[in-house]
Amino acid sequence: MTQMFKISLPDGSVREVPEGSTPADIAAAIGPGLAKAALAARIDGELRDIMRPFEADANLALVTSRDEKVALELVRHDFAHVLAEAVQNLYPGTQITFGPSTDDGFYYDFAPTAERGPFTEEDLPEIEAEMRRVIEADKPLIREVWDRERVRQFFLDHGESFKAEWVMELPENEPITMYKTGKGEADWIDLCRGPHLASTGKLDPRAFKLTRVSGAYWRGDPKNPMLSRIYGTAWLNKKQLDEHLVRLEEALKRDHRKIGQEMDLFHLQAEAHGSVFWHPHGYRIWRELEAYMRRKMDAAGYQEIKTPQLMDARQWEQSGHWGKYRENMFVVPDEIPSVDDEAPILSGAADLMALKPMNCPAHVLVFKQGITSYRELPIRLGEMGCCHRNEPHGALHGLMRVRQFTQDDAHIFCTEAQVVEEVRAFCKLADAVYRDFGFSYHVKLALRPDQRFGNDSDWDKAEQELRDAVAEAGMANDDYGWEELPGEGAFYAPKLEWHLTDAIGRTWQVGTIQGDRVLPERLDATYVGEDGEKHRPVMLHRAIFGSYERFIGILIEHYAGKFPLWLAPVQAVVATIVSDADDYAQQVAARLEARGIRVDTDLRNEKINYKVREHSLAKVPLLLVVGKREAEEGSVAIRRLGSDEHQKMMSLDEAVELIAAEIVPPDLRA
Repeated sequence: MTQMFKISLPDGSVREVPEGSTPADIAAAIGPGLAKAALAARIDGELRDIMRPFEADANLALVTSRDEKVALELVRHDFAHVLAEAVQNLYPGTQITFGPSTDDGFYYDFAPTAERGPFTEEDLPEIEAEMRRVIEADKPLIREVWDRERVRQFFLDHGESFKAEWVMELPENEPITMYKTGKGEADWIDLCRGPHLASTGKLDPRAFKLTRVSGAYWRGDPKNPMLSRIYGTAWLNKKQLDEHLVRLEEALKRDHRKIGQEMDLFHLQAEAHGSVFWHPHGYRIWRELEAYMRRKMDAAGYQEIKTPQLMDARQWEQSGHWGKYRENMFVVPDEIPSVDDEAPILSGAADLMALKPMNCPAHVLVFKQGITSYRELPIRLGEMGCCHRNEPHGALHGLMRVRQFTQDDAHIFCTEAQVVEEVRAFCKLADAVYRDFGFSYHVKLALRPDQRFGNDSDWDKAEQELRDAVAEAGMANDDYGWEELPGEGAFYAPKLEWHLTDAIGRTWQVGTIQGDRVLPERLDATYVGEDGEKHRPVMLHRAIFGSYERFIGILIEHYAGKFPLWLAPVQAVVATIVSDADDYAQQVAARLEARGIRVDTDLRNEKINYKVREHSLAKVPLLLVVGKREAEEGSVAIRRLGSDEHQKMMSLDEAVELIAAEIVPPDLRA
């Protein structure tokens, strides 16, 4: 007798289907439109293939392109598989390794044959054409379950040593899923967890583009063989792809490294790899940001401190960072030389120390000085703290990923009862800061990872406190893109994350606040409660900019170098039309300087159109043009960067007052 399953749908209806039925069958029964649109299924909340048969009574929700985030991840995963099949079709003997989806597409790592050699960007058009052929063939993607030994033997038989190595690290007694493209025995097959679309024809062959090729070590280890990594971008349709390519083109124009060079803000060089050489104009932006953040922190009741760069390794071991983060820390000395070594000899017995990768353990040590009463809590300790992290050479990227960076870091020590209010206040503070810079943002909650310190009850409490605080701040809704991210918290605490959206629609994860009960326990931080007994404080780790380096990089690209007047390194240039106006130009500059305006003069014997063009390229917000008439009348002609207005004539007094009012930072305006 055929077994029947009861399938509950989101509208409350229940359908009975025979064993062997699939979510695709239910979609077809509802209507041909849904059958065409359905991409995958959620079975009791788990994302599955739409062609995978039901195994019991279940709740079913069909996934369509309206669920864009899930749909994009699915199609990008499938594009990666199609890429791998296309490469092996074109270049037999090429080994496949891994091919995940990414934030805007996918990549796949290949081990080409020695005769073929590494892939290059010249190969991409041919591979794209083969991918389109695979897509248009509309091959079904079929899920099969194999045992580990069968998978290993299959890959060994087909010369896939990388896959054969990897599969042996999977659990021995758990079934492994293999996905076959097409129904024939000779069709392409790969090891994959899934899920996948029903067939390659569900992909839009116009909605992807292969973008570049790079080298990548097998499993990220430089001791392993070098592979060829092929990247692509992929979308649900051609319109989305075209919009993305326009964004990429705009992003190239806004690249902070290019603009930083044009505006003479900073440079990087091998003598201090991963650290930034700030030039006067760039460091002026830094100083303005630092002054702004200090005012914000002072007003919010933070006390600024300064802690050492170098701390004993035992401190990092006690905090837990040594075990979890050691490979990313700069250790001093890396190795204690013997007397016979040519390396410098350290005097006395050398202690193993490390440059701090974060400020939190040092802040606990400051908190622990003396006896703290509950009446003093909350204590908010802030630091513009310089940190060092040993990031991989290949991961470094301009200001966005560096080895030496400075955080607008702070730690709040508070009682259990104060946590929600302190986090709520921080949400409001972060909101004010981001809006001052013209950013919108989303708030996300990163929940406990599998590998973590602390007990489940503390994690339950910490996660709920963050939820409650965001709700009280009015941000736990769609307007703020509220979302929970399972498994993405730190090893010691869950965290709220602020994801900024810039002027061209890209997102940047910047600010965080984390509710930590682990570090106070590990470093024995206590306060004296109302009952006269010792209690553990809760420690809130928080930052708004994240790091000054990265935030400045984001700002450069957000504004395309056209900084708001208060933040611009040079706010105005006084340029002469004729040399007869040189003395007057100096007087104008002196008046502006006296009102705190950052001003330069351009007295060169060049045509005014040349000067206008040059200072426009340098992104100077205001150009004050003066000639004989302006000198006689005591006036200036003001040109604004990016304004359609040609220029505006006004008296020098009016100009000084106007500019002085405009340079006031947003937090100081009435």
